[in-house]
Amino acid sequence: MDSFRTDTSAEIASVAARLVVDEGLEYAAAKRRAAKQLGLPPSRTPWPDNQMLEEAVREHIAIFCADTQPAELRELRELALVWMDRLAAFRPHLCGAVWHGTATRQSDIYVQLYCDDPKSAEWALLDHRVEYHPGTAASDAQGEPVEALTLRLRCEALEQWVLLHLLVLDHDALRGALKPDAQGRRPRGDAQEVRSLLADAPGPQRGVA
Repeated sequence: MDSFRTDTSAEIASVAARLVVDEGLEYAAAKRRAAKQLGLPPSRTPWPDNQMLEEAVREHIAIFCADTQPAELRELRELALVWMDRLAAFRPHLCGAVWHGTATRQSDIYVQLYCDDPKSAEWALLDHRVEYHPGTAASDAQGEPVEALTLRLRCEALEQWVLLHLLVLDHDALRGALKPDAQGRRPRGDAQEVRSLLADAPGPQRGVA
């Protein structure tokens, strides 16, 4: 039975990884669709955890996207950094696939903002004269939904539109947010850390100075 559960979890992770990479689905949605495609009943399905799915995503990228993914990741990080600099007053931190390095052109960008007043982030966007849409989004791979302000941005380097989700969190939440995750990694990074990632990666370094 344990072998069956492990094999089934791995199969779900493999199918879900393709959905994450090729269609830009978030982990939870990718797992549900993968199980449905495999004809598995949700109530008795041995779901893979997020670590297993991330490993499957990295394997899928290495096999199918190794020649294109690094450049796409760079462009998304550079676009994120532009808005992190513009919203520096809110201590922005990049998270999600763009931070962890598993993003492709299909991925959305997630940036957490830490605000004394939740409305102040909206006022800042109004000052920048950009259109945004309020809603909710998960604060991280396993987090509860939080207030989110979503921008639709043009990424000329990728020749497509990209969604940037600004997650509005309490000013005092940052201390706990910097604790390492289950794998001992930093779950998010500030603008300087994003610059370091760009400087360490191969390729042109536009807009990182």
